Amino acid sequence: MATMKVIELMANSEKSWEDAVKNAVKTAAKSVQNIRSVYVKDQTAHVTGEEITDYRVIVKVTFEVKS
Repeated sequence: MATMKVIELMANSEKSWEDAVKNAVKTAAKSVQNIRSVYVKDQTAHVTGEEITDYRVIVKVTFEVKS
């Protein structure tokens, strides 16, 4: 039976929410191994004038803990 752990991360992107999620996973993978899934908990955007300038996400990343 596997043991899983969940961490919560915030990430952003100037392109899209999807890219922000990819950034979160890519950054997490630098220090966490065996990532199994990502859950998008929240999405927001920063607006300047009439344009979205920054897409932001809060995600939960699940990974397997090796014993």
